[in-house]
Amino acid sequence: MALEAGDPAPDVQAANQHGETVSPEFAEPTVVYFYPRDGTPGCTLEAREFEADIESFRQTGVAVYGVSTDDVDSHREFADEEGLSFDLLADPDGDVAEAFGLEVQDDFVDRITFVLAGGEVQAVVDADTMQPEGHAADVLAAVESLD
Repeated sequence: MALEAGDPAPDVQAANQHGETVSPEFAEPTVVYFYPRDGTPGCTLEAREFEADIESFRQTGVAVYGVSTDDVDSHREFADEEGLSFDLLADPDGDVAEAFGLEVQDDFVDRITFVLAGGEVQAVVDADTMQPEGHAADVLAAVESLD
């Protein structure tokens, strides 16, 4: 079962698209969005929208991480093609997904977003209630409402 608001933030680390190990600190406001696959239409739209709003997230002091079961090479290619300036975390073994209470089925993880701060989950937006289009703006609004 996916983590819910009020649950402690998990301790995770994964390689980003540059092959660097990243250990997000969830004491500060952070968005972790899980998506099924690099380069697919919905995932590309979602990534582009997060990139379009990335300066607003940064001005609010919020780090953004995208996570899928794709490997580092796939993430590097996707990030380069789309001009992404935030980290995409490679989770080919599903360890990060598992830490967030998610299941990997057929090498995919469902689309779901976690807003974390103060060492705990503040909000969760799952695939049942969101679409890729407009999602980044909705998440930004949720983050801004934490103040």
